[in-house]
Amino acid sequence: MRVRSKWSKKDKTHTVEEIGAALAFIAWRIAANTVLNLENHEYQTDTQSQRLDIIGEILTFTIHIIDRMTIERFSAEERQRFMGELALKSAKHMEDNRRDVQGSGEYKQAFIDLLNQRMADYADFSYSEQDGPGFPMKRYFGDFVAQHMGEKNRQWVSGQISEIEVREIMATLKKSVPNLFM
Repeated sequence: MRVRSKWSKKDKTHTVEEIGAALAFIAWRIAANTVLNLENHEYQTDTQSQRLDIIGEILTFTIHIIDRMTIERFSAEERQRFMGELALKSAKHMEDNRRDVQGSGEYKQAFIDLLNQRMADYADFSYSEQDGPGFPMKRYFGDFVAQHMGEKNRQWVSGQISEIEVREIMATLKKSVPNLFM
């Protein structure tokens, strides 16, 4: 997947909030593209709300991975600002899309609650800079996505996620994240 991940003004120093906002947009694109990949591989989704539930799971996983990839780049205070912006912008993307599909309502807090839960869920799993998330984390992620899929091929989606989709997510992030810090 191709995403724009270079700043238009190369000589400008960007704040941690600007980097967080840019990564929130990239994470949203990754999540939406992953749902399209699943549908193209004949995994069943029936409604826009269901697709947004799946996007939510992919988005929370992607945010967790971004945190793991960038943790060494920030002081504790900068990391808090960065993750706050990443979470809030991602929640805003989710809220805007939920409103388009489901009508007016408060959707931001539900996403933040899911994100906090998934950050805790994934925290105990291994991750290495070279190999990315370990197999147990990928499988756990796949199981969360499977809970939201339609019946057709549901039993296989966790394998699709852990073996193929995570590899695509990681490839996009490994290209995008370093570019935003230049």
